[in-house]
Amino acid sequence: MSKVFEVFRNIFKIEELRARVVYTLVILLLVRLGAHITLPGIDSSLLSQAMANQTGDNLFGLYDLFVGGAFSNAAIFALGIMPYISASIIIQLMGAVFPTIQKLQNEGEEGRKKITQWTRYGTVLIAALQGWGVTIRLNNLQVEGLPVVPLAVQGFFWTFAAIAILTAGTIFMMWMGEQITERGIGNGISLIIFIGIIDRLPYALIDEYRLITSGQRNLIIEILILAALVAIIAGVVLVTQGTRRIPVQYAKRVVGRKVYGGVTQYIPLRVNTAGVMPIIFAQSIMFIPNTVLSFFPNSEFLQGVSRYFDYTSPVYSIIYAIMIVFFTYFYTAIAFNPKDVADNMKRQGGFVPGIRPGKQTSDFIDNILTKITLPGSVFLALVAILPAFMSGFGVSGKFAQFFGGTSLLIAVGVALDTMQQINSMMVMRHYDGFMKGNKIVRRR
Repeated sequence: MSKVFEVFRNIFKIEELRARVVYTLVILLLVRLGAHITLPGIDSSLLSQAMANQTGDNLFGLYDLFVGGAFSNAAIFALGIMPYISASIIIQLMGAVFPTIQKLQNEGEEGRKKITQWTRYGTVLIAALQGWGVTIRLNNLQVEGLPVVPLAVQGFFWTFAAIAILTAGTIFMMWMGEQITERGIGNGISLIIFIGIIDRLPYALIDEYRLITSGQRNLIIEILILAALVAIIAGVVLVTQGTRRIPVQYAKRVVGRKVYGGVTQYIPLRVNTAGVMPIIFAQSIMFIPNTVLSFFPNSEFLQGVSRYFDYTSPVYSIIYAIMIVFFTYFYTAIAFNPKDVADNMKRQGGFVPGIRPGKQTSDFIDNILTKITLPGSVFLALVAILPAFMSGFGVSGKFAQFFGGTSLLIAVGVALDTMQQINSMMVMRHYDGFMKGNKIVRRR
């Protein structure tokens, strides 16, 4: 315990790190404040009653978990950061189809700025459409015949104002996420989702405690299920953090096929190069069908279709798992380019023993990366669909959504990435970090 306090003291001894941590905390505090500011014109008392009557065992409940309760509060940040993620996915996928976007992706900093600008435009469009769906849902939400949005308020002007506020809220969150990435600690978008998930933890525990004290839940069974889930998550985190090392020979002088004065280094290839981003990407796509269906609340046919996209549905689980596997490979291809690695090795006079430099080296690395990514993606998919199986054991929806895999894995993954970034900054400045061990050697 003293070691932990020592680490936190060291964090605030480094001026740059202290400023980054404080900056990040201030922005995350603004995110949480915005999640509790209700849209104008809504009867807050009726809204709270309507939300209390809903179990949260559907996809809207899961969406509410990702935005930290802002959706159930009908807050100005109700849409969260998901429209931005959806726009990013669409732009990246379009890069594989349209040569113009693919060319921009290969143009370096200037191309990246142009793609970022297009992503922001797409975020505005998607947020406006989702905001429209939210207004339709709110207009149809009633408690004992009393509308949550009074009839005197409903109309074009309220709808337009609500859509504008929700869209502006998403754009503001997108900007705050970018500021955290640039001036704070960690990935801003991931941290915004992380803080929303963590905010729901006390509510999930309180709801489960009430069910246990009322006799609807068995304490021993709950503890066993929770212990099993934690063990599964820990196992998946350990597996996906594993690496496969490729030896690379760097020669000072090559005569014929003989190497003189060479040194051997290793390229570490992670089992899960994409981290938690495949789950975030897949989850944002799975929210789209219910968003579209929210435009037609009175259609019995479409409401019947929506049951297939409930997170407890087998159809939902299958589609969700397939999308996670796909996005794991997709994001890995973006984050790690074997051709660039092979070209850099060739320019520096390096080669993999037994493999010719150039294209053969690129194919060799790509083949290994493809093989080790498969088990990582399958593990992520299995953990992500755990809530559907937990519901079969009588676990409440909120509790299952938080501890069922997706939320907990995102929280653990983002926390580890942030700790690693803090640790790197501390080690560079000769302070002991969170992950001090035999592999970390401080320079004198």
